[in-house]
Amino acid sequence: MLAGGSGSILVVDGLERAREDGLVPWVFQQDADIICLQDTQCSEYSLTSNDFFPSEYHAYFADNYDDHRTNGVALYCREMPKAIMFGLGFMDYDPLGLYIQADYPELSVGSILVPSIQSKDDPSQKMHFLNQLGGHLQKVRNKKREFILCGGWELAWQPRDAEESGNRLDIPGFSSEERDWLGSLYRAGYTDAFRQVDHEDDDFTWWPEGDDKPGLRTDTQISSDGLAERVTAAYVEGEEAFLSHAPVIIEYDSNL
Repeated sequence: MLAGGSGSILVVDGLERAREDGLVPWVFQQDADIICLQDTQCSEYSLTSNDFFPSEYHAYFADNYDDHRTNGVALYCREMPKAIMFGLGFMDYDPLGLYIQADYPELSVGSILVPSIQSKDDPSQKMHFLNQLGGHLQKVRNKKREFILCGGWELAWQPRDAEESGNRLDIPGFSSEERDWLGSLYRAGYTDAFRQVDHEDDDFTWWPEGDDKPGLRTDTQISSDGLAERVTAAYVEGEEAFLSHAPVIIEYDSNL
């Protein structure tokens, strides 16, 4: 990421389907240095239109090995990375297409899709993934580099991140167990990049029950603490919501 660089996040609910709603031209018009997409529901080879491969970006995709029509993450990088990492080394989850990472000399940027809880009575898969992820993130903090993880986390930490939170404490993403996990991450060398500059109570990114229902702020960039003071601006493009999620754009003053 270059000086004054920016990165955008968007959970697309299917890249080919979102294209029909105008996502593809819109997202590339934002002129971000790195674009992180989640829930692409495609493989690189299933995308037949050149619209998905603009000449000014290097595109990288990680899809579900068994069925590319579920999950999937992608990175669009203006500057070619030194390396691309597919997965996190988690045997149970890497084949599902949940993580891809671009490595630069002093910075790594990951696009992550946290597994959904299919039933509020069985949060075990999601928490199992998060606990493995927490251990991984603790280890990489020992490396002499900064990290940005852009994702559809399906996690909301504070009441202001969940509309009508007083009535929503038992929903997936806002349970005490999930909030405790996210809080422990923020105490261990990471920060919610969005909250470094935006402290409003009405910035929501996901409306799981529809546009006229309460929203959640679950899409964000979690960065290593060394980048916290370099965040210069953060936006939720609420008027540009594609399907159930809104894009998030965060700008950094960085010489990485």
